[in-house]
Amino acid sequence: MIHELLLQEYGSHPWQPGRDPLATLVSTILSQNTNDLNRDRAFEQMRERFPTWEEVRDADPAELVETIRPAGLANQKGPRIQNALRIITGQKGQLNLDFLADMKTEEARKWLTSIKGVGPKTAAIVLCFALGKPAFPVDTHVHRVTRRLGLIGPKTTREQAHTVLERLLPVKIYYPFHINLIAHGRQVCKSQKPRCEVCVLQEHCDYFVTQ
Repeated sequence: MIHELLLQEYGSHPWQPGRDPLATLVSTILSQNTNDLNRDRAFEQMRERFPTWEEVRDADPAELVETIRPAGLANQKGPRIQNALRIITGQKGQLNLDFLADMKTEEARKWLTSIKGVGPKTAAIVLCFALGKPAFPVDTHVHRVTRRLGLIGPKTTREQAHTVLERLLPVKIYYPFHINLIAHGRQVCKSQKPRCEVCVLQEHCDYFVTQ
């Protein structure tokens, strides 16, 4: 019912193929603790300055950090990106992640999260968005909304929520439900001042009942 109400409010979002898994990985690392606008600015500047992934991998670390500065935490994200690219090169001999498509979801997830700086959310985004695999990403919006709804426990961490929600939800709704939860978190179920009075999920929300 929650999924249906969100579909009515925000629309359906069928998964679209065509995303590059490696670009998605790097973009998601850039997105950590920042907004989409800053992530995109940093990504575009990086690709303009370093047109190939080999150039990003081999760039002077300080220059890469300065290039991705708009994303914030550049001193952490620059080394994470270069480390990931070096690991991929070392293990696969080339810079692409297309081989993940042939792996089972859990095998691919384990491979991705073995890279330092790639956590459950980053791995799930690559698997779900770029590869169409049954993984459910949990960002800050998804975590907040599902906790308020009571779909996860009040003390469930973001990392734990990935497993809980993947077990709870039908695989076929992973992608659209994720997209609509984010929209709902941004527009209605905000962190500081949730707009409960206009929320279509009032009847299904633990948080609303306690207010």
